[in-house]
Order: sequence, then structure tokens, then C-alpha cells
Amino acid sequence: MIPLMDLLLILAWGTLPALAAGALGLGVLRLLAGRSFGAMLAVVAVVTVLATVGGVVAIAVAMFISPHDRTVVLIVLACAAVVGLAVAVWLGREATTAGRALLGAVREVPRLGTYRAPEETLPAELAAVSEELTKVHAMLAEARTRERALESSRRELVAWVSHDLRTPLAGIRAMTEALQDGVVSDAETVARYHRQIGRDADRLAGLVDDLFELARIQAGALRLTLRQVGLGDLVAGAVAGVEALAAAKGVRLRAAAATGPPVRADAEEIGRALHNLVVNAIRHTPGDGVVEVAAYADGRGARLSVADSCGGIPEADLPRVFEVAFRGEASRTPAPDRGAGLGLAIARGIVEAHHGHIGVTNAGPGCRFDIHLPVAAPGP
Repeated sequence: MIPLMDLLLILAWGTLPALAAGALGLGVLRLLAGRSFGAMLAVVAVVTVLATVGGVVAIAVAMFISPHDRTVVLIVLACAAVVGLAVAVWLGREATTAGRALLGAVREVPRLGTYRAPEETLPAELAAVSEELTKVHAMLAEARTRERALESSRRELVAWVSHDLRTPLAGIRAMTEALQDGVVSDAETVARYHRQIGRDADRLAGLVDDLFELARIQAGALRLTLRQVGLGDLVAGAVAGVEALAAAKGVRLRAAAATGPPVRADAEEIGRALHNLVVNAIRHTPGDGVVEVAAYADGRGARLSVADSCGGIPEADLPRVFEVAFRGEASRTPAPDRGAGLGLAIARGIVEAHHGHIGVTNAGPGCRFDIHLPVAAPGP
């Protein structure tokens, strides 16, 4: 067993050179702050070798090892130091190469438009950084795609709405001037002009209301007053509000609501969404056609369904049905009973604000719109 004094002496001679080498290494690392990671790694290796060699040499001298033994120890230490430094330099070069490869991939982003991971094998930490960069750029690409689609939709909306505003305004202006100038004077024509002015004013008011509602939805400013609402009440309210429109066009309305748990919703907003679907169905259903409004509970919650006899929607147009200003027609001059193409977009916004889902499929003689809503939790 080593005597206590000898142990303390060994600790002293081994610690002092290590502390000196460590202090020197910290000073050098501080000077190299911001420099190559490979250079810093080489400094760490040199400090480790110096601390080891210094401690062994100091102990060898203190313990009065014979010159032959001391020479052998120094030669072994020198060989170990050379190998250690060589490995450290190699590791430093590998780390520097990996860092430069990652930096080169990042610098290529402006030219390629996206981040492409380098082909070189990277250390785990740099590989994790590269993977995160790949995910971030993928999300940015998706965001840019959505932004372009939104901008295109906004431009289309401006074009549609501008036309829909100008058309009734031009008619109102022309009929008003005709009445003011006395161009028309017979009672029947004057009454017809007055009725048309009223219809055009109502159309403009409806368009403005839709624009305000859509703006609130897109801005996230839609405030909902949630309460338990029966499915039958929603169906009855939607049908009652469109009976006159259906009768004027000769469309038959059918309504059915199965008994089921209520939904937790804003009755006015969900009623507006369902009303928009029913009005859309009536507008696209020919005379003597049928529009069916139904509500029932299924395994995923409650479902409100509106089926029409429009003849179906082209498969290519189905994904765009709920886009702003989509009418499914190339002309920018809609029929007099057509809307501005905002009703379905508003319905989708209202349903999604209720954490629900809205979809459309071709079914039977036309298409079917479905609103899925979560049912209300049972109360006390």
C-alpha cells in the first residue's frame, strides 16, 4: 500500500502540470473564440497530451527513476502524444469538413429555393441541425404555397365582387336617372323600376353582409355564443327561411331530422351556414327538382346534410367548391339569382370555427353537402 506522504506527493506532482496546461488551454480557447471548431478541438487535444506528459515527467523526476527508465517513459509518452495529436487533427478536419458542408448547403438555399441536406455524413449534432432545417424549409414552402393560393383567391374575389357591385349599381343609376329625367312616366314602368331598384339594393346589402362576415372569419374575429341546439331546430329554421325562394323556382323541399343528442353551437351562425347550403342547392337545382335537408347523429357526432338535383359537380371542381368566389362557371356575369360566390366559403369558415368539418360529394341526381359537428357533452 502506498504511504500517505507518497500519495500526497504524487497527487501534487501530477496535478500541478495538469492545472498549468488547463489554464494555458483555456486562455488559448478564449483567444480562438469564434474560430474553427477543428482548431478548438486540436487545442483540447494538445492540452490533454501536455497535462498527461507533464504529470508523468514530473512524477518520474520526483521519484528518481533511473535515466534508462526515464528515457523509456519519455519515449512511450512521445509516441502516445504524437498519435493523440494526429487523431485530434483528423477529428478536427472531419468536424471542419462537416461544418463547411452544412454551411454550403445553407448558402445554396437562395439559388435552389429550398434547403437540400449535404450528401456527406454529418456528426449527430450537425445531422440533427440539418434535419431541422429540412423540416423548417418544408413548412416554409407549404406556407408560401398557401400564401400564393390565398393571394390568387383574393385577386379573384376582388374581380368578382367589383363586377357584382358595379352591375347592380349601374342598373340603379340608370333607372334612377330615367325616373328623375321623366324618361319613363307610365305607372306600370315606374313601379317596375322601383321594384328592380329595391331588388338590386337588397342584392348589394346581401353582398356587403357576406363580405363583412367573410372578413370576420378570415381575421379570426368571429365570436361564437355556444349553447345546446337541437338538430330539428336547425333544420326547421333553415327550411323556413328559403320556402319562398324554392316556391318561386318550383323546387320541392324535403326536411327530416332524426332524434339525437344536441350539438353545442352558435345557433345563429350554424343556421347561417346551413341556410347558405340550402340556398346554394336551390339555385343550382332545376325547376321541379328536389332539395333534401336532413340531420342525424352518427358515430363521429352530428351531421347536417343538404342534397340537391344539380346534376353533380365535375370531379376537378370538387376541391375548389369552398374557395372564395368559386362559382363553377367561367363567365363573370352570373345569373340574376346567383350569389357572389361567398356563401360556401362563409359556411366552411363558420363550421371550422365550431371545430367541425364540411365536405361535398356527388350523390344521386346531384351533390350532397355534409356538415359534421361534435355533439354536446351531457349536462347535469
